[in-house]
Amino acid sequence: MTTATDKLYLHDAYLTDFVARVVEIDDEGRRVALDRTAFYATGGGQPHDVGTLTWDEGSTSAAVEEVRSTGPTVWHQLAVGSAMPTVGSEVMGVVDWARRHQLMRTHTAMHLLCGVIWNEYETPVTGGNMEPLGGRMDFEFDPLPDGFGPRVEELVNAEIAEDRPIEISFLDRSAALADPDLIRTKVNLIPESVTEIRVVDIVGLDRQADGGTHVRSTGEVGRFSVVKTESKGKGNKRIRIALE
Repeated sequence: MTTATDKLYLHDAYLTDFVARVVEIDDEGRRVALDRTAFYATGGGQPHDVGTLTWDEGSTSAAVEEVRSTGPTVWHQLAVGSAMPTVGSEVMGVVDWARRHQLMRTHTAMHLLCGVIWNEYETPVTGGNMEPLGGRMDFEFDPLPDGFGPRVEELVNAEIAEDRPIEISFLDRSAALADPDLIRTKVNLIPESVTEIRVVDIVGLDRQADGGTHVRSTGEVGRFSVVKTESKGKGNKRIRIALE
């Protein structure tokens, strides 16, 4: 059985509680698939959400410790030793908002970093990863320009101060591939089965194909700093960032 989970966070990153139905339980009896979810599943360098599932009219609950996708199905791993809902039962999900919001701020900060580096140096990003209020991104530099860290910090914080709106839209795959503004995001690496591309637009700065959670405007990000720069081989430099 293949369950296509409706990923509510793609449309509303601020949604933290929802009602869903259990459609599948894995063979080990620790993971449940829901027909819809607000829990973000690990992917694109962004870690999963955590929180709780409650059922039986609020009398039974379990902590959601990990969220992963297998194809179109989102699996919610519940804490060892906790009770398990049954297939067909209705559950209430609640996402840990403090962690979610920190990850939203961090993910947006990383898009800001991509945007200012592209505009200032026309250098593409080659990889990245994040945690709440911190992360790292790799870029095709060899070597880093003089004064790089302080300059990037200044540019990103200026974009935060601009409080630019952030818009989410969905494009047909063919339209996304034809859009020159999205070429550097390597849209063509998205599996052929994906026919609709989600676009995150920091208005006036950066547009990228992206499936993660973001804040509504750059002013919500907070203070940005470059913690460290590292060489990860010829033509690949790593920038570690933090938020306050």
